[in-house]
Amino acid sequence: MTGIPDDIRPSAPASGVPESQLGLHLFADGCYEPGSGHGGWSFVAYRDAVEIASGFGGAEDSSNNSMELTAVLRAAMWINSQTAGEAAIIWSDSIYAVKGCNSRRHIWKNNGWKKSSPNGQGRRRTIDNAELWKAVDLQLSQNALVTIAWCKGHSGVVGNERADALADRGRLSIAGG
Repeated sequence: MTGIPDDIRPSAPASGVPESQLGLHLFADGCYEPGSGHGGWSFVAYRDAVEIASGFGGAEDSSNNSMELTAVLRAAMWINSQTAGEAAIIWSDSIYAVKGCNSRRHIWKNNGWKKSSPNGQGRRRTIDNAELWKAVDLQLSQNALVTIAWCKGHSGVVGNERADALADRGRLSIAGG
């Protein structure tokens, strides 16, 4: 796989269907419609390739990145409430969410959730979606056996396609959406 950084490279088999693996796999996805400002998030949980749970919702005045991150947060929350202490992989097609969880989150936390480079006035700015990142950090810190991995979106991966459809359903659940 060329062009994919090592810290988000999937450990899925060459078939691109990680949900066929044994164990607990969750697919998280978010969506956003710029015209309305409405977004949706979802997760789908599989145990040994069988869907066992899902969740979705929507938000007004959102962004694509916030919805992708909300999906990962909700997946981690589900793991901690339903399968605490169990190894699991959360798959996301968002490079922002995967890189943020795997490498940037720790740096941001150590920097007080601020960017390492200062703005024009010499002050460090708070990172985008800081409250979501704090919540994700709290959830992921509760189970060291949770791995965040990247999967290619819209490529026929069943779990990702299902999560994509549910995220859109969450977006449409917003009044007027």
